[in-house]
Order: sequence, then C-alpha cells, then structure tokens
Amino acid sequence: MSGVHHPLPGAGGLTVHARLGPGAVVRHGSLQPYRRVAAAEGEAHRVRADLLGAEGGRRFARTAGALRPLLTLAHVTDLQLPDVGSTARFEFFNREVADPLFRELVPVQRPQEALTARAMQAMVSTLNALHERSGAPVSGGGLDLVVTTGDAIDNAQWNEVRNWLALLDGGRVHPGSGGSVPASVQARDWPDDVFWRPDGGADVWRERFGFGDRPRLLEQALAAFDATGLLVPWLACYGNHEALLQGVGVVTPELAALMVGDRKPSRLRPSVRREEALDVFTTRAHEFFGVGDEQLAVVADPARRPVGRREFVDMHFSAGAQPDGHGFTDRNRTEGTAYYAHDAAGVRFVALDTNDLAGGADGCLDEIQVAWLRATLAEVSSRFTAEDGSTVTTGREDRLVVVFSHHGSTTLTGAHGGPQLLALLHRFPNVVLWLNGHTHTNAVRAHPRPVAAGQQATGEGLWEVTTCAVMDWPCQARIVELLDAGDGFLAIACTMVDHEGRIVPAEDPRLSPADLAGLHRELAGNVPWSGFDSPTSGTPTDRNVVLGLRAPFPPA
Repeated sequence: MSGVHHPLPGAGGLTVHARLGPGAVVRHGSLQPYRRVAAAEGEAHRVRADLLGAEGGRRFARTAGALRPLLTLAHVTDLQLPDVGSTARFEFFNREVADPLFRELVPVQRPQEALTARAMQAMVSTLNALHERSGAPVSGGGLDLVVTTGDAIDNAQWNEVRNWLALLDGGRVHPGSGGSVPASVQARDWPDDVFWRPDGGADVWRERFGFGDRPRLLEQALAAFDATGLLVPWLACYGNHEALLQGVGVVTPELAALMVGDRKPSRLRPSVRREEALDVFTTRAHEFFGVGDEQLAVVADPARRPVGRREFVDMHFSAGAQPDGHGFTDRNRTEGTAYYAHDAAGVRFVALDTNDLAGGADGCLDEIQVAWLRATLAEVSSRFTAEDGSTVTTGREDRLVVVFSHHGSTTLTGAHGGPQLLALLHRFPNVVLWLNGHTHTNAVRAHPRPVAAGQQATGEGLWEVTTCAVMDWPCQARIVELLDAGDGFLAIACTMVDHEGRIVPAEDPRLSPADLAGLHRELAGNVPWSGFDSPTSGTPTDRNVVLGLRAPFPPA
C-alpha cells in the first residue's frame, strides 16, 4: 500500500499506517483526567460482505486482491466553522447541560472552537499531500475530487461562508469578528465560569476535566491567515447549520438585525420559560435578546449578517472555482434550490438538500425534490424498477451513482424520511453509495435491496457511509475508493485520515499553525460528551473497511 505516513507522532496521514488516540494523563479533574493525544499502531482494512451472503462473500474475498480503480474521493463533513464572536450564538445554554429540557440545545460551545479554521487548514494540507504523493491506500492514485456533506459553517452567517470558501479555494481567512479582540465566552473577563478560559482563571473545565492554561491562545487562534486551498475539485452540500441558527433556529427579520449589532445575550431571560426554550430557539430566537445585564456590549460587525440558501449557492460561483459552482448549477441560482447532479469519471454524484427551513435539526425531503431525484437517477440507468414493481428499460447509458447529503437514514423524518428514501434508491440498482454526516460519528451501514416474500435475496444493495466531524474528536476525513473487483463485484474501500496537526508536547505559548491544529484535536479529545471515550470514532468496522457489493453493470 502507498500513502502519506505519520512521519512524526501526530503528523497527518492514513490511519492504516498509524492511528491517533488518548495518550498520557497530564492533569486530573474531579470528573475525568486531561490527556494528550498519542500515536498508536495503524488499523488494517476489514472486509465487509454484508450484502453478498456467504457464497458471494467467499467469491468476493477471492477477487478482492486485484482491484481496478474507478474513482477516488475524500469525504469531509461537519466542520461547523464558527464565528466565536457572534452575537447570535447563545452559549449560555451550556449552563443547562444537566436539564433534559435543553437536551436538543446543548452543547452550544466547545473549548476547541476558536481553532477550527486551523484544523481545516491542516486537513486541506493533508489531502493535498495524499493527492500529490499518490497516496490512496488501495489504488495508489491521487484524488479525483473532495465531497463535502454540509455543516461547513456553524451559524448561517456570511462571514463563516467566506472563511469556508477561503479554506477550500485558497484565500484570506478571518476567524474572528467584531474588531481585533472579538468578544468570546472564553475570554478571561467573560462573566461566566462554565467556559474554559485558556488565559487563566477559575472555570468548570479546569475543576472537572483537568484543562490547563494556554496563554494568548485566543489571540493566536483568531488571527487572520492565508489558506492554500485544495488542489483538486470539490463539491458542496447544504446542511442544517448553513440553513439555520446553530442548525436549529429560523433566522427571523428581527434576529437578522440583531446579528450585526452591538449586544450579545449572556444568560436566559427570566421572561422565557425554560420549558419553552427549544420552541423559542427554533422559531423566534430574537426573544433571547433582552435589556440591561441580560446582555453584554460587543463591537457591531456587518459581516455577521445571515446568509440565505440562494446567496449561499451564489457565493460558490467565483473565479477559479473547480468545478464552477462546486456542483451547484445555474438552475440552483435561478430557483433558489441546493440539490444538483454532477458527473465525473463515469460516476453521477447526486447532492440532496435535506434541510427543514421551518426549523429543527432533523432532515426532510419534499415531493418536488423527490420527483427530481427519480428523474435524475433514471437519466443514468439502463434499467430500474417502477413503483408497481415492474422493470423499466430505458436504453440509456449506465453510470454508477453516489448520493450525498447532510442527513442520513437515521435523521431524515417525515413522509419522505430515511426508510422512504432508501426504498426509492433501491429501485435504481446503479446507486451503490450514500455519503452523509450530521451525527458526528463514523458509521457504515449495509442496505440490502429488498425482495418480495418468497423470493431469493439478490445480494444487491447499497452502502451508507457516515463520516465523523472535523469539529469533534476524532477530527478526521475519509478516503473513499470505488473499485472494480472483477467477477461481477464492486469494492468500496474506506480509510480514515488524520490531519497533520502536531501533537503539542508542552504547554508552550508559542504555537505554530501545526500546533494550533493539533491543539484543536487534543481539546476535542478531552471534551466529555464527544471526546476520546465517546462513540464518535465508531467501531473498527465503521472506519477502515473494504465494502463488497454486486456490480449493477460491467464497469467501463
């Protein structure tokens, strides 16, 4: 196997060579210790033949040694790039983490957030190195493209989109807002001890979780820098954090005016009943802004203005964008939609917009998009199954189909929820892979094609691959290789990738860009609800795997 190794402990690369995990304990909190990140032995690929049955699995295992590459991509999702100085991030909800009334609203703030842009810069650099050094682990080739699946930003703000595009296309990144020293809940003088204060002072994170001092960290984290950008084309996707405030709340006209203003709520207003907080957040979050000591003075900034779906799409059409619009089309710009099809290397990529603009974190699809999806899949299928169960022959040229969306089968609800979408995809055998994010957890699910009662299983189906968040531990991306395995089989090789952020050996205030990215990952690993000991990494069969399935047609 080829690929970028981890030349130094913690340097970025393929996890088949080395894998990062919890290291030495450096401090003890009352609830858990604070640990460094450490490099451990790599994790070999595991073959999964869930779709093929016993005999098909044996045949696949015999053919999988001679794999022919069809297309290689990187999957990146859930960066949730924040503006930590935003007036409309209601971090004070973190005080309510123990109250089930606020379960769908917390956490609002994480200790690593100010470093997120640096983590993404490190991931881009790692993917570029994989591409240039022919580092795909199975095929040995470079990347054909990068697929993103939404929640690139955190709070539906224009300045967040600007920074996201600068990170992937190359350009100047401005992580903060509101002047040279943005108002941050992590500042030493912020009137609340529920947030980690890297410059020192008593707080919950020190006492309970062993966090220590990182002097001048916010200053370094929020300094502007130049990003290199990806060397390969990339495709965009619309997630609930692009569409809604913190991925949940509708941006009302009243809230839009407050977002660019000079006041920030610092605690829950007494006039907002606790049992109604989720509903207020979802439909009228402007009511969280109060008067007097319920809010703090900050520097106003017009760059914090909200960005709607049409403008979000428009921002992806810029000089040098590859492909033009990053998958979005002129039809999307005209109609104000965010779903599209993009053809590359014999594969059709189908991006879905699974967001509910009425509010809420769960996803949905409407009938108009579902009808478009049926027609779009039929365009690249020589045969498919009609709603009545009959076989439709079209005479059209076949392409393999990769569907990608922010929400997956477990988080799509409504009349066209996860089960209904899977039923539709199963009617088109050329659909072999569904990529998504949202849950911040690595997961790989086999979805066998259903058969009528009394009929023998065909061994056909599709794989759903959910990749963890760049924001949260393990802060990874995934390489996905589509391969012709011969004898009528396809293989999908999935390999997790660590970014090149350095393991910071000591609490030195002089941090390099690689140190800042590495510190983002270390802090993320020590977050109690989504860190080292959480399920976000998935199981070994959710990470480095080779997925077998029957080829719907002989690959060209």
